[in-house]
Amino acid sequence: MVIGYTTGVFDLFHVGHVRLLRNAKAMCDKLIVGVSTDELVWYKNKQPVITFEDRKEVVANCKHVDLVVPQETMDKLDAHDRYKFDIMFVGDDWYKTDKWDSVETQLADRHVKVIYFPYTNKTSSTLINKTLENLRTE
Repeated sequence: MVIGYTTGVFDLFHVGHVRLLRNAKAMCDKLIVGVSTDELVWYKNKQPVITFEDRKEVVANCKHVDLVVPQETMDKLDAHDRYKFDIMFVGDDWYKTDKWDSVETQLADRHVKVIYFPYTNKTSSTLINKTLENLRTE
């Protein structure tokens, strides 16, 4: 059995999230999704629009997802210790960044493959929030 793992905030759930989850599930038998807790989102000086519990429920009800877990830390090795995944799925906006080059090397030492999926440029929670903010100030 191939276990896949991905994480995200999944705030303002949109088509990019669906595509990530659908593509990830197509490459594994069991897909585990870490949803960032509200406290973890605040590390970026951001505040989620939708609460952790609600975001977790939305993701859990996606047909591509087998298990939703709280992501309380950015430590992917800790996540691997907990969930023993074989593949980690990440948006390609992280490809060849110093942070992910290091994570990828560390996971490779554990025989975990990192697969980068195309980032959805036309839609993101940040873009949706900015659009809504602009509409409210007009």
